This record gives sequence, C-alpha cells and structure tokens, in this order.
Amino acid sequence: MVSLCWLTRSVPVLCLMIGIVVLCADGESAQGAETIRINGSGSALDMMEPMVASYRKIRPDVRIVMEKPLGSSGAIKALIAGVLDIAVSSKPLKPEEAAQGALAREYGKTPVLFVTHRNVHRTDISTREAEEIYRGKVRTWQNGKPLRLILRAEGDIDTTILRGLSPGMDAAITAARNRKGMIVAVTDPESNEMVAATPGALGASGLTSLLVDKPALNPLSLNGVKATVKTLASGTYPLAKEIRFVTTKNTLPAALKFLEFIYSAPGRALAEKFGVLVSARDRGDK
Repeated sequence: MVSLCWLTRSVPVLCLMIGIVVLCADGESAQGAETIRINGSGSALDMMEPMVASYRKIRPDVRIVMEKPLGSSGAIKALIAGVLDIAVSSKPLKPEEAAQGALAREYGKTPVLFVTHRNVHRTDISTREAEEIYRGKVRTWQNGKPLRLILRAEGDIDTTILRGLSPGMDAAITAARNRKGMIVAVTDPESNEMVAATPGALGASGLTSLLVDKPALNPLSLNGVKATVKTLASGTYPLAKEIRFVTTKNTLPAALKFLEFIYSAPGRALAEKFGVLVSARDRGDK
C-alpha cells in the first residue's frame, strides 16, 4: 500500500512518520498482519513494486508500505531513526551512517538514460551533443523548437552519474547549474513527470522507472547504444545507478525474510526483467 502523503525536502521524515502511523493504525484490524516499511531512491522503489506484488502472492499476511520516495539519504536517516525497516539506496553508506548502525548489502545496478518529451523526434544522443546542450550552446532541437533542460539537484546521484560521462559533461553540468531560470527536479518521479509534461524537455531517468511505471517519455540511446541490462553487463553502455539494501540490527525478522526473497533466484530474475543488472547472489548460492 502506498500512502498519498507528498514528501518535501523540509519535512520528509515527519511526513513519512505520519503516513506510516496512519497506515499501520488502519491495518491493525487486518488480522494482525506484519508490516514492513520501505523507502529509498525513486528508481529503486520502482524496482520494488513488482517485487512487492510477487511477494504478496507468497505471503498475503504481510503488509508492505512504501511512501513516495525520500531519496537514498533521507531513507537511511529514517531507517536509523526507526521509522523504516528497509532503505533501498543508490549511494554508498557514509561513514557516519555506518557508525549509527546502518548495514548495506549490494544488489545490482540499473542503466541511467537520457529521456525526452514525446514530441521530440529523436532516438539517440551523443556525448558531444549532451555536453553542448548542458553547456547552453544548443537550446533548440533540429526542428527549431525550444529545448528545455530538466536538471537534478546538486549532490543527487543522477547528477553525479551524468557528470561522470566525460570531463566535458562535468563542466557542462556546472555551467547549466549556474544559468538562471533552470528547472530542477528533486526526485526521480518528479523528474519524469516534469519531462513528460514539458514540450521539448530533456532529462534523465533510470531504466527501472521506464519499465515499471511506463511514463510517457521518449528514451534515447547514447552514442548509438541502447540502455539495457545486456549492454550494461557487456560494458558498452556507460551510465548506471547502483542499488543496495540497507538495514540495521533492529530490522524486523519479517523484513529480513522479504530480503531473502529479493536475493533469491526468483527475486533476481524479476529484478532483471525490470531493468536491473543483479550482481548479488543468494547467500546459499555456490
């Protein structure tokens, strides 16, 4: 069940706590069902949706609550505070997070790709074109229509990933962030919604979001290479967002059982179906 509480930068954990308290209170009459509270980065939570649906068929007695995404850092803070049972993160743990008891386990990664509004008739973008667009040298598409760039916040993992495409892209993103009037999305869903709603828009998205949510976006290949699990595995596609699960010593047994399913062969196969190159293996695998 997903709460309808919209999370903001200023009060994300408070809003999450209110949403979970309401949902859990409502669910207390549901025959004492165990509740697992999960949050994290947007792309990672999109991967979780088919996982949750599949697990519910096995364990209908378990309630899994996922709020709108707090992002990796916000979810880990909520986990440490005891508001969550599992955080799904796209960032490595910070030393201070580990010192507070956060425990991370790697899972895999999903391609990050450039996406446009549906009215942009393009199928590919080159690194050089992306550099020129972010630098501001190119502000229209080939048909003369305005090109509207959707940025992510500085320090956001998507921004870091795009900066790593090339030294030129790193400098171009800095230039874009210094221009006035730029559109900046805070979360993965917000970014996809902005691109879908803005004619001529260009942004970035995780492949999992496109395969699970199926937003009205036009995905672009990069330098002629499509973003897929296979091209990521072969090393021919360069941009990817990591996915890891974070728990604490206080994580409930029901949540750990759900993680066993995620790391099992059926769970890994489901993740790969929805755009994740899984690197982790079940602890019982040889």
